Amino acid sequence: MHVVLYQPEIPQNTGNIIRLCANTGAKLVVIEPLGFELSDRTLKRAGLDYHAHVSISRYASWEDFLAYLGDMPLLLLSTKAQRRYTAVDYHPDTHIVFGPESRGLPEEFLADTYGRTCRLPMAAHSRSLNLANTVAIVLYEGLRQQGFAGLV
Repeated sequence: MHVVLYQPEIPQNTGNIIRLCANTGAKLVVIEPLGFELSDRTLKRAGLDYHAHVSISRYASWEDFLAYLGDMPLLLLSTKAQRRYTAVDYHPDTHIVFGPESRGLPEEFLADTYGRTCRLPMAAHSRSLNLANTVAIVLYEGLRQQGFAGLV
């Protein structure tokens, strides 16, 4: 599975997600611009020594990412989506896209991908969950559906 971070802003979240990907075998895709340098020490501290165990791909834009994606399954996470993340069929090559911490994915992305969006349920007064926590919850649902293949 592939975790896609669109314009991530907080290095500690990305570091935690690197660690998550290393421990699950998921690949990480980051779409620029980033709110930090991938060499940022806070990013490395959060990811500990897991960087060597993760495949990280970078794309300069959303358009470049879509050109790479081709026909592979795409799933976008948004607090504006109606469908729950548990109602989705995950495949080994699913690319799960998460937006920047401060604003989420752009509205036009969601309109262009109607039917490929989902959300995590939360209290009505809540704005959003932490990005790293959201990635972990959704990724593990996908892995559960695949019988945790390759994990012990």
